[in-house]
Amino acid sequence: MKKINKNNTRKQNIINNIFSTIGVPTSYAKRIVDDFISIIIFNLIEKKQVKIKDFGKFNLIKKKKRIGRNPKTKINYEILARNVLTFKSAAKLSRKVNKDV
Repeated sequence: MKKINKNNTRKQNIINNIFSTIGVPTSYAKRIVDDFISIIIFNLIEKKQVKIKDFGKFNLIKKKKRIGRNPKTKINYEILARNVLTFKSAAKLSRKVNKDV
């Protein structure tokens, strides 16, 4: 059985925070979070980039297939083409996170 890390923020934590801060029912808060995530996913697929001011930028980068090698066995194999999601935090977010460091 996998141990749950209590330090991670989960979707339910965000829903409960919206509920306690704004006072909307949890069903509405869940819909807000689900819709927000869906909008980000849709825009990543369509436009390959999502920018959220003062938060950061998500990019979808297409990587081509290539030949890779297992360094231990020295056996070559093909690494398939894939999309890779990257995130670059905004300067304002980075300053806030590193404020007390």
